[in-house]
Amino acid sequence: MVENLILFYSSNPIFRCCLIFSCLFTSCCYSLVEAVEVSGGDYNTFSVSSFKYPETRLRPFDLRYIRVELPPWFSSMSVMLESSVDIDAKNVAKIPRSSLPLICFRSGSPPLPDVSSTSLNGLVLGSLSNVSSEEFKDIQNVEKCYPMEKNITVKLTNEQISSGVWYLGLFNGLGAMRTQSKMILRGASYSFNANIRVEGCTASTMWGQYCNQTVDTLLCALSDSYNLTEKFSNSEMNNKSTENMVSCRNSFDAPCLGNDEIKVYSLEVAGIAEQLTIMAVNVSFNMTPSNNTVNVNGTNIMCFARHGALPSATLHDYSGDIYEGPLIVRFPMVGRWYITIAPVNLSNTGIRACYSVEWEILECPMGKAGPNCTWERYTLQTVIRRGTFLFESNYVPVSGEVPSDSTDFPLEPLLSNSSHGGEPDNTWTYFVMDIPDGAAGGNIHIQLTSDTQIKYEIYAKFGGLPSLESWDYYYINKTKSSSGLMFFQLYNSTEEKVDFYILYAREGNWGFGIKHVNTSSTETGMSISLERCPKRCSNHGQCRYAFDASGLTSYSYCFCDRNHGGFDCSVELVTHQGHIWQSITLIASNAAAIFPAYWALRQKAFAEWVLFTSSGISSGLYHACDVGTWCALSYNVLQFMDFWLSFMAVVSTFVYLTTINEAFKRTIHTVVAILTALMAITKATRSSNIILVILIGTVGLLIGWLVELATKYRSFSFSFGFCTNILDRRQTLIQWLHKLFKTILRRFRWLFMLAGFTALAMAGISWKLESSETYWIWHSVWHVTIYTSSFFFLCSKVIKTDSGDLQPTQVNYELTRQDSIPRGE
Repeated sequence: MVENLILFYSSNPIFRCCLIFSCLFTSCCYSLVEAVEVSGGDYNTFSVSSFKYPETRLRPFDLRYIRVELPPWFSSMSVMLESSVDIDAKNVAKIPRSSLPLICFRSGSPPLPDVSSTSLNGLVLGSLSNVSSEEFKDIQNVEKCYPMEKNITVKLTNEQISSGVWYLGLFNGLGAMRTQSKMILRGASYSFNANIRVEGCTASTMWGQYCNQTVDTLLCALSDSYNLTEKFSNSEMNNKSTENMVSCRNSFDAPCLGNDEIKVYSLEVAGIAEQLTIMAVNVSFNMTPSNNTVNVNGTNIMCFARHGALPSATLHDYSGDIYEGPLIVRFPMVGRWYITIAPVNLSNTGIRACYSVEWEILECPMGKAGPNCTWERYTLQTVIRRGTFLFESNYVPVSGEVPSDSTDFPLEPLLSNSSHGGEPDNTWTYFVMDIPDGAAGGNIHIQLTSDTQIKYEIYAKFGGLPSLESWDYYYINKTKSSSGLMFFQLYNSTEEKVDFYILYAREGNWGFGIKHVNTSSTETGMSISLERCPKRCSNHGQCRYAFDASGLTSYSYCFCDRNHGGFDCSVELVTHQGHIWQSITLIASNAAAIFPAYWALRQKAFAEWVLFTSSGISSGLYHACDVGTWCALSYNVLQFMDFWLSFMAVVSTFVYLTTINEAFKRTIHTVVAILTALMAITKATRSSNIILVILIGTVGLLIGWLVELATKYRSFSFSFGFCTNILDRRQTLIQWLHKLFKTILRRFRWLFMLAGFTALAMAGISWKLESSETYWIWHSVWHVTIYTSSFFFLCSKVIKTDSGDLQPTQVNYELTRQDSIPRGE
């Protein structure tokens, strides 16, 4: 590779200078070689950007967005993703959507796959790495989602997707419950890390996946400008106003193409345009010397046009036979267009079609729009809202008819006059607005209000002006609108009111068209705004915002209350009556703490009585606040007290089963209090805590027994240690184990002990069965079973025993005589 590179650049004087001074500046030469080799041996491409996203863990219902910017000269985007997901592709259809990990793609703004019940139609139940190019052909226009895999490697080229901003969304479960605030999360988590690489073409005239397709740029010099419509007396173009048209022809030699040969051009539409026209002129057919006849019957010169990406016969925005007539694109999108021309149906293989390309762009003066530039067009001015979330703003027309500080504006004074040419029932008024970079996570809110029936039709389009043939979203009446589309949400619209949102609007230019008749007698108010959360989360949640992984785009979302969900908190997940029952069950189930507290008080175990009593009370107060009934203290304080005292109560039950003195018990309780407090303050709700608490309690019980053995039976251990006879040692050990077994049997009431373990097993099962939907049921069962198990364990301990020493203590009593008579008398 390096040798070929040196030979390739040996004629370059700059490269020769680099070789001469390589002994002094070796890093310069190395960087040059490295820069070429980094593209994998392809001289036509180079690395535009490469990002590595570190390992990130997604808990149930979590999401992450990744923003990728593709420049106009990009050639491909490669996504390599590794995750801990282990899902069999054959069983994907059986996995509930609420626990299915997904990866989604969307152009221009973050994906939102669970915005409606019909939005999951874009879910592809198959491997993303095995998706063919044909299956990716509509990813440019619709959101596509695929199940997450352990390893994903996909490469999207400029023949499949357009340049601009793309978003990748990673979700761990979908559905209305995703935005519901939950008492506790139960479910599988997974981690992922990603590498995203963007490559570009080194030459602006080369394009395609491998930058091996020549693209000629259609430029328009002043000397090339002329009136194209004069050539078409019978064309509908002849009726257009031509004073604002710019017509050009290609200044290079006319190409000649045969069957299966194509020619690609690029054309820049710099601003809002009314029409783009492309046609072939000076068409002729050449033939090889072996062919003496030319039959051009049925021959077509097909033209395929596409915005932002290379067009083909199977993937294009517009197409037509420019041999028969011009290809007309009404209201083309702003940006770069690619045009592919391919002759088809040539009768002989030796025949070649020669042509020249001519094109025309119609742009109206500022403030005008339409085919004849007779309709009104207004630029909407951004008015930032004070004291609100990022990018929230109102949009008002730049016109003397509307105050700049108003949130809405009267529509009738701004409407186009239907008498200025055109059809009276086909008159349009246009509004143009701009969504700033980084605000793609916002929502466009449009409202129309009137005292009478609204007869206006509203059309919206990204990147240009809408028409009846080209639009992204529309509203005619309550029954005719884009309500079935994923990112269009209609709210409480009537004949006198129109209210809808365009969710997660793409950043860039937006055009809105009002189709109307001459209705000057009506009074209609219109408002256009950019808001963070639709309907302010329907008054059932909080509007929050976050940033994507790059930190360049902010997106908003609703954090709903316990009873609602959905992207706007409008979905009622728990009814009012159900909420009451859940509250009563979760709070009242803590009354089970009375049983162990009563027994501890009866046995005068005052420390255990305080623990169980305070644990039951704090748990009841915490769940009263958690369900939204009443908060005695802050939520975090109540949660800490609940979990900490619950952990302490469980461990205290184990320590109670020992018979060590109070000094050792206080020591164990102090250590346990520190450990459980740390567990409660750091991730108190994790499932592994219950195992850690039982483990700590078991260790405390074992330590208590060891202390008991060391203090009560020290004499036995020493006598046993000095035993020299093997037979006596074995016999003594057997007797000691026998007495130890009898002591354990006499120390506990085993029916209560068995009941305690049974209740503890039921508590573990209920903990395991907890989910977001059934949390209130199984957690209430957890309250009852865990307190009941503590009660049985406390009852299982025998307080007083008559015997049970492992080594009987022999005491010799001896009577001594005391002389009561004073000596010396």
